[in-house]
Amino acid sequence: MEFQTWLSFAGASFILSLAPGPDNIFVLMQSVIYGRSAGLKIVSGLCTGLLVHTLLVAVGVSALIRASETAFFCLKAAGALYLVYLAVMAWKAPSTPMAEEKGEVKDAMSFSKWWARGFIMNLTNPKVIIFFLAFFPQFLFPGENTEVQILMMGLTFIAATVIVFGAIACFAEFVREKISSARVQQVINRTGAVIFMGLAVSLVFSV
Repeated sequence: MEFQTWLSFAGASFILSLAPGPDNIFVLMQSVIYGRSAGLKIVSGLCTGLLVHTLLVAVGVSALIRASETAFFCLKAAGALYLVYLAVMAWKAPSTPMAEEKGEVKDAMSFSKWWARGFIMNLTNPKVIIFFLAFFPQFLFPGENTEVQILMMGLTFIAATVIVFGAIACFAEFVREKISSARVQQVINRTGAVIFMGLAVSLVFSV
C-alpha cells in the first residue's frame, strides 16, 4: 500500500470514527455514568472486536456471513438483544449524585467485565461487517498482498478509534465532574436507555 493511499485511509478513518454510531455513543454514555476509566476499558474491548472483524474480512469469513441470510439474521438478533440488555441496565443504573459515588462506581466492575461489554458490543454489530466490506476495498492497491493490506488498514482504523474514542471518554469525564444532581443523573441514565433501545430497533430494521 502506497503511503499516500494509507494517509487518505487514515484521514477517512478519523472522520468516520467521529460520526455518531452505536460504539461511540456507547462509550460516551457509559463514561458519563461510570467514569473515564470505565470508558477506556470499554474502548479496549471495542478495539479487540475491530481486530477480530479485520481478521474475518482478511480470511473471507465476513463475506460468507453477509451472504448467508440465516447467519446475518442471527448476528443482527444477538446485537439487538445486547443493546436491549444495555438499555435495561442504563434504565436501572443508580441515580446517586456522581460526586458522592465517583470512586466506588469506577471500581465496581473488573477490567474484564468492562472489556467484555465493549467486545460484545462491537462483535455483535453487523454494521461493522458491512462497513469493512464496503470501505476497505476502496483503498486496496492491485498487485500487493490483499491480506496484508487489510491487516494494515484494520490496525490503522483501530488506532484512529483509540484516539477518538479515548478523547470521547475523557470529555465525558469532564461532563461527569460537573454533574452533582441525582435528578440530572437519572435523566442521563434514562436518556441512555432510550438511545440504546432506539439503536436496537434501528439495527433490526435498517440492515
